[in-house]
Amino acid sequence: MKRSILSTSVLATLLSGCVGQIGGDPEPEVSRETASEVGISGMRRLSIAEVRATVRDLTGFDPPTAESLLPGDDLAPFDNDYTRQQASEALIKGAELLAGDVADAVVSDPTLRAGVVGCEPSGPDDVACFRSFLESFGRKALRRPLSSAEVDRFATLMDYSVETSDFWLAVNAALRALLQHPEFLYRVEIGEPVAGSPGLRKLGDHEIGARLSYFLLGTTPPDFLLDAADAGELTDPAGLAAAAEQLWDDDRARLRMARFHAMWLGYSQLSADGISGMMHSETSALLDRVIFDEPSAWTDVLLATETFLTPELAEHYGLALPDGEAGWVSYGESGRKGLLSHGTFLSVGAKFGDTSPTQRGLLVRARMFCQPIGKPPPNLNVNVDMPPQVEDPNACKEDRYFMTEDESCKGCHSLMDPIGFGLEAFGPNGQFREAEPNKPECEIDGVGTFDGEAFVGPAGLADLAVESGLVEACVAKQLYRFAVGRFDLDEHDEVLIARVVQDATTEEGLELGAFVKAYVTSEAFRYRRDEVTQ
Repeated sequence: MKRSILSTSVLATLLSGCVGQIGGDPEPEVSRETASEVGISGMRRLSIAEVRATVRDLTGFDPPTAESLLPGDDLAPFDNDYTRQQASEALIKGAELLAGDVADAVVSDPTLRAGVVGCEPSGPDDVACFRSFLESFGRKALRRPLSSAEVDRFATLMDYSVETSDFWLAVNAALRALLQHPEFLYRVEIGEPVAGSPGLRKLGDHEIGARLSYFLLGTTPPDFLLDAADAGELTDPAGLAAAAEQLWDDDRARLRMARFHAMWLGYSQLSADGISGMMHSETSALLDRVIFDEPSAWTDVLLATETFLTPELAEHYGLALPDGEAGWVSYGESGRKGLLSHGTFLSVGAKFGDTSPTQRGLLVRARMFCQPIGKPPPNLNVNVDMPPQVEDPNACKEDRYFMTEDESCKGCHSLMDPIGFGLEAFGPNGQFREAEPNKPECEIDGVGTFDGEAFVGPAGLADLAVESGLVEACVAKQLYRFAVGRFDLDEHDEVLIARVVQDATTEEGLELGAFVKAYVTSEAFRYRRDEVTQ
């Protein structure tokens, strides 16, 4: 029953034949302003998380073997950067095995298969039921209606059920074929050429629907969105806005924004079990409050004066206990404030058995402020996998991290280490401490500097970060990168980001929900630019 899939390289070749330009010099169909905001869009493979979410929403089965069968995603910092995705034999074989696992699991479970097929077969040769299943499931899996010719082609799989007197064998074969189909594994955006604007293409309704759903929910378009696409409502601004609003109200949008923050700020790999799981819940609760429940400036994520704790996590942090099993607790005079005080954030950058001022400073500069820091020049022969080499290996950390005083190193380290030292009073598990682990003689004062301004702890850094104005611009840029699946941006992207940020900013600051809605309802969202024109 195994079915081979079209290789991704062949698919790319076929799609490239669809790219062309209209001759002559017609009047532009889009305004010059819109054209200036349309970014490039390539063929995007679903990330492992998106594959799992999509399969789960399609079938009710969450495939536990996805991580082991499919090639891993490169977190740079997001898992969906198509410029880092490579077609490979491992992908093809892994997709085939995964499709088989899912098909077998679904067909062997009467409840799951009934939900997937949607009709009760009268026998092994029930063509009407099988074709109904193909049309319904195929539309969901490929994110567009199947043509009559496609349904006819898949319908030949009924030969299996007739030969074996088992209707479900044909369903198994169809599931295998659809779940390793190139248009299932990849989000393919072709669009129609735009007259008068070479290199620009207007997306169709189903392409817009998939783009919208995977950005906001991280999964295949729900039925209402497919219905809107079928009706041609997503190429209409009002219809697109209504669909975006409905998706934003879906609980999966909250999970998607939480995942974005976790990958952006580097804590997505933190365990979801035990006290670490409570830290994830703490951060998710804060994000939900600021972005969804009580929408306000995103900077409130950094400036929050209370946090959501279980009794166990409160004891872990040394804060007051919440009322009941969990609740909001004031930071009081603890020196904590907002996300920078959470165990999720503070867990990032641990190295050599403890916190690393360099890694924490790098996290803040590169991830939170969008200020990339270059790697050490090759001629310095720096081994980043070894702790700083000093004469006394038992020296306190302030003496071991000498790089800000070294002429060959201080250019970069002076940007990172002083920030990291300002967070030293909080260990990699988020707990407050007054001295280095197992070194009571190495007291921690918790004082750092950011661009010449002194601060103490997460609260002090949060205040300076917000005052700098760097954070809001960076969160918008990072969310846009996450949306388009591409880290490198060009002038078209920058123009769109700047305009959407302006539209989504109030006197209090940038509201992330407003940014999302302004972006997905922009005219530029309904177009793409050919990569070959760059």
